[in-house]
Amino acid sequence: MSLASTSRSLAARGPAGQMRSRAEEAASVLPPLLVQAQQLAGAVLLGDHGRRRAGVGDDFWQYRPVQQGDSRRMIDHRRSARGDQQFVREREWQIAQTVHLWVDQGQSMRFASDGGLPQKIERARLLALAAAVLMVRGGERVGLTGGVLPPRRGNAQILRIAEHFTTDDTAAYAPPEHRGLIPHARALFVSDFLGPFGELEIALTKAADRGLRGVLLQVLDPSEEQFPFAGRTRFESMSADVRHETLKASALRDRYLERLAERRDALNALCRSAGWTLGLHHSGDSAQSGLLWLYHALERRP
Repeated sequence: MSLASTSRSLAARGPAGQMRSRAEEAASVLPPLLVQAQQLAGAVLLGDHGRRRAGVGDDFWQYRPVQQGDSRRMIDHRRSARGDQQFVREREWQIAQTVHLWVDQGQSMRFASDGGLPQKIERARLLALAAAVLMVRGGERVGLTGGVLPPRRGNAQILRIAEHFTTDDTAAYAPPEHRGLIPHARALFVSDFLGPFGELEIALTKAADRGLRGVLLQVLDPSEEQFPFAGRTRFESMSADVRHETLKASALRDRYLERLAERRDALNALCRSAGWTLGLHHSGDSAQSGLLWLYHALERRP
């Protein structure tokens, strides 16, 4: 039962009953995810989190070429006068950076090919929440895209994000949200990215126009990379609105893998044009290795 349907069912009860039911709902969903995320974050070394980074401060950090979205007031005319290219004078990082999160909560993410594997949405939520824990521990502000949960610091923000991650989207493929993005912040989008490409292209283009840099993390089930199907097989989408049955599934393998490679190439090209980083994580792999890669990818400057 979703939090929305739960709240509707509680409307007819008294205040005490509503409070108890909400507490039971929170206790049944939030702690497992929070505990896993805290433990996962604790396994990642934080020794390099305090290193110098570009931001706002009093001390000189570095010169960099002007980027789209930079104000003309940021240009260092003395350094730019030495050549044909304009440069911005960046200062040492002295205030918390901002990170926006978006996790695909659509039905396609609720897939696991084996009972021993987590659903893609479970792994996506865990990695995103653990990354948020790391960022908050480093003094950074973390929030959700779309203005649903503006970036803030502190453990209370982690609780809010975890609560948001308990809701599912009824759409087969949830489009990425690009509203409410703070210019020159960072972002993390987590999905299988197997849905319509146009919405993702719009989101990353608008983010890049605002000077945002970030990471696309594609989470796939191992079977979606290997296509281990043979013989008579019935394929059905998680929303049950698309079905296909074949007597020889192995005959589809090459065509499927070709389409998957085309999607990967399109994601790579989109990330290159937007100045983002593309990563791939399989739900059968270690969550710790996925978070370690993700953490360094978020810290990396394009």
